[in-house]
Amino acid sequence: MPYQFNANNVFEMAEQMESNGVKFYQAAANSTDNEELKQFLNHFAQMEVAHQNIFKLLREELSTQEKAATVFDPNDESTLYLQALVDSRVSFKNEYQMSSIENILKAAIESEKDTIIFYLGMKEAVPEHLGKNKIDKIIKEEMAHIRILSQKLVKFKADEKASVGSTQ
Repeated sequence: MPYQFNANNVFEMAEQMESNGVKFYQAAANSTDNEELKQFLNHFAQMEVAHQNIFKLLREELSTQEKAATVFDPNDESTLYLQALVDSRVSFKNEYQMSSIENILKAAIESEKDTIIFYLGMKEAVPEHLGKNKIDKIIKEEMAHIRILSQKLVKFKADEKASVGSTQ
């Protein structure tokens, strides 16, 4: 029998994924000597903390129905299942080398994309009456991350191209 989740489950996962994001951005910041990038990544880590708090507040605002258990689960197996999904599917761990600014930004963008894909899939597992529409708020937050990271990557590439051109 497939699990049917509620918005509460998804917001709990969102909080955990934001926590994983904080760790990722802090590690990425620590892996670079570029002070501008370090500040940007540390700022992004703080944005993840802010999103974690937003998702916690959204979860607290859910109705009783949106928090209702969808299956009899006395051993809390659905929570263990969701935790395994979070840890294995979108943990902000990837194969990118953190050796360059471009790789760091590409890794961040990929992780954010994976997160959105994960939430889109989870949205399909949440019925309308259990808060399906509230998951869109999470997706919009993550889409904003991709826009910011992509703009930073474009700026970095333009700056790099300009500096290469000025040395020739």
